[in-house]
Amino acid sequence: MDELFKNQVYEITRLIPKGRVTTYGSITKAVGYPNHSRHVGRAMGGCPADVPAHRVVGSCGILSVPEFKIKLEKEGLEFNNQRIKDFKNLFWDALVEL
Repeated sequence: MDELFKNQVYEITRLIPKGRVTTYGSITKAVGYPNHSRHVGRAMGGCPADVPAHRVVGSCGILSVPEFKIKLEKEGLEFNNQRIKDFKNLFWDALVEL
C-alpha cells in the first residue's frame, strides 16, 4: 500500500464530523479505489492519533473494532449489540457531503 493512498484515507477520515460515521467502502470510493476496503482497514491499523478511526465502521453500521464503541457512545451514538442504531441517518458519505 503506497503512502499516497494512506494519506488520502487519513484526510477523508479527518473530515468525518463528530457523531457521524462512514464505512471502509465509502472511503475507498471517495479516494478513487472502489472495492479496496481491506486496504482502508490496514491503513487505519497504523493511523496517526489525529485520525478518528473510530468513525469508520463496517458495512451496515457494524463495528469492526469493538473497542471503538466507547468512543462512539461518547459522541452520542447508540448501539444494538455491535450495530449502530439509526445508521442510515448517521452515515456520512464523502462523495455527497464534500
